[in-house]
Amino acid sequence: MILFLITLILYFFSASCAYAYIGPGAGFAFLSSFVILFISVLLILVSIFSWPVRTAILLIKRRKIKRHAKIRRIVIIGFDGLDPDLCQQYMQEGKLANLAKLRQNGSFCPLQTTMPAISPVAWSTFATGVNPGKHNIFDFFTRDVQTYQPVLSSAKIVTAPRTLKIGPLRVPFGTSSTVVAGRKSQSFWSVLGKFKIFSTVLRVPITYPPEKFYGSCLSAMCAPDLLGTLGSFTLFTTQPNDDENRESKGSVVLLAHEGNCFSSRIDGPAIKRNGSDMTLSIPMRGEIDTHRQMVKLWIGKQKQVLRLTPGTYSPWQKLKFSAGFHKPVCGLVRFLVTQVKPHLHIYMSPINIDPEKPVLPISHPFYYAIHLAKLHGPFSTLGLAEDTWALNEGVIDEEAFLKQSYDIYEERQTIFLDHLKRSTEGLTVSVFDTTDRIQHMFFRYLSDDHPANDGQDTTTHKLAVEQAYVRSDELVGRVMQEIDDRDLLMVISDHGFKPFKWGVNLNSWLWREGYLVLEDGKPPGADWFENVNWTKTRAYACGLAGIFINIRGREKFGIVEPSHEKEALQNEIKEKLETLFDEKNDCKPIRRIGLSQHEFNGPYASEAPDLLVGFNIGYRASWNCAKGKVTQDIIEPNRKRWSGDHSFDPPLVPGSFFSNWQLKDQEPKISIMDIAPTVLNLFGLDRPKFQDGKVMHFSPPPSRHGNGVKR
Repeated sequence: MILFLITLILYFFSASCAYAYIGPGAGFAFLSSFVILFISVLLILVSIFSWPVRTAILLIKRRKIKRHAKIRRIVIIGFDGLDPDLCQQYMQEGKLANLAKLRQNGSFCPLQTTMPAISPVAWSTFATGVNPGKHNIFDFFTRDVQTYQPVLSSAKIVTAPRTLKIGPLRVPFGTSSTVVAGRKSQSFWSVLGKFKIFSTVLRVPITYPPEKFYGSCLSAMCAPDLLGTLGSFTLFTTQPNDDENRESKGSVVLLAHEGNCFSSRIDGPAIKRNGSDMTLSIPMRGEIDTHRQMVKLWIGKQKQVLRLTPGTYSPWQKLKFSAGFHKPVCGLVRFLVTQVKPHLHIYMSPINIDPEKPVLPISHPFYYAIHLAKLHGPFSTLGLAEDTWALNEGVIDEEAFLKQSYDIYEERQTIFLDHLKRSTEGLTVSVFDTTDRIQHMFFRYLSDDHPANDGQDTTTHKLAVEQAYVRSDELVGRVMQEIDDRDLLMVISDHGFKPFKWGVNLNSWLWREGYLVLEDGKPPGADWFENVNWTKTRAYACGLAGIFINIRGREKFGIVEPSHEKEALQNEIKEKLETLFDEKNDCKPIRRIGLSQHEFNGPYASEAPDLLVGFNIGYRASWNCAKGKVTQDIIEPNRKRWSGDHSFDPPLVPGSFFSNWQLKDQEPKISIMDIAPTVLNLFGLDRPKFQDGKVMHFSPPPSRHGNGVKR
């Protein structure tokens, strides 16, 4: 600004005399330029002279807030999927000493979750304090109303033309892309930031792309890998593919090999070059050292050899994809040799965005991830980092999955505890999702009659879920050593967990009942609604949350009128589904059906599934249903390693709530929606009118006004 004023003075007082022809429009051009210049100078002067006033107002507000504040620091630990029933069981068995201490001296109770009880929905409600109709997240995926295909609900990439302004002309200058958040409303840390209360938000789901606020944030769930997916592994193998129709969430790459030597390439992101897509790649070669029982790898131009011992993960390896004149695109991977004979199998993790050189915004400020990488070394940045699909497909085994999960857990614990030691006030939130991932993949061990146990080992990792809870309890104990009674500690989860034994294919049921219609002569069995006749279809299921009505004016080929016809159809489907009976298991798969207009309110309520399906324990939308596949069977056994879930009727899977301060009144029941307004209230702020949650009231411990010595 000072430089601008100096330039302005020099412009007026150092110009020499010159003669030139002045055209007819020059007066208008001079006048308009002068007006713009005058207004710019005026705004600068107003900004300069109003700064003391604005600063004084902010200081007065902050003093007022501090007078009303009931707290110095709040620490929230989130354990995704921590189930209150299992907590109760393990505490009674004496296995969770620190959580038991919180229960005894503070509070413990179930925490109501959202409808549907799915992580991105619940954590978005946690962040904003509003129902899903106001934050626009109803599932991991929603559908594109033009194509009926699934699209990620948490974020999208918006591409706009870039232009270069030359006088009155705008010259096209390529395109620019921006990642836009799908979650709407305001987070409570953003509200705190407006009053200069600093927040550190670590790995809270649905914080990608990170929002700008007074604080720091490291993104989590739905942050992509370097390929732009939610996590795509690679299996390098010398074994020819004997099943080309096999579905996979990753890539299987056949190694070129001769004797003990092999070669291949690592495919990276695709970029636009000369108007066409080009996949960046790095050459890779290696050899099997039979004498030392190891595999040697050389990646790209690196001269240093990477030695892989079968069954042991490599450290993080940096990959640098050359993009011509552009900056190189950097990523991180880990390798694991899972088999040497008779065929070599090398698992490569999804390519994480390198936090030291991020190509996408994975933190706020942008340099925060860089700072953490410099401080603690490389770490996983992928939103869904624990590779559940690699285990589901047998690419890695259960032991390898647990090792990967706890390595990631240790990275996040290190970052969190280090921050806690450096911070003495404000808000700190950190979410750990190891509990969620391990329960998803090992819950079959807690249910003897689970279909996934057929022909499988049921003893080796029988304590995997229990051990995940014990590890979480140990972290709580370490945090309790870093705080005192003047600080409020909350330990929460977004939902609970139960066995997922049977899948319900809602699309198959809709097809059988005539609500979903296939093209003439086309058999069922195609993925992603390939053979659906949309001009005759009235309802379809997409994702895990529920059923959409094919509404005229909303969907491209909608045929159901949005007024009375829609509601009549909703009630008709609701009545039938609530009477659906599983004769084989002598059970009703569906506990209740909710209508979106009754479940949600807000500007985005119309984006929700029109019918929300509340499944009974043991049942969930089937894998085929989630990907738009119509099959002959309505109810299918779930034989995948992914054997536990939470996509049930919400009252059946509440989350958990612990605190070191006692809740004054636990009636009515507390909800995950109540955390946001409670935090604001404790810091001396009024609950914003847009929030739906209520303020919880605590009784601070008697010692909170003591000397503040850490326990």
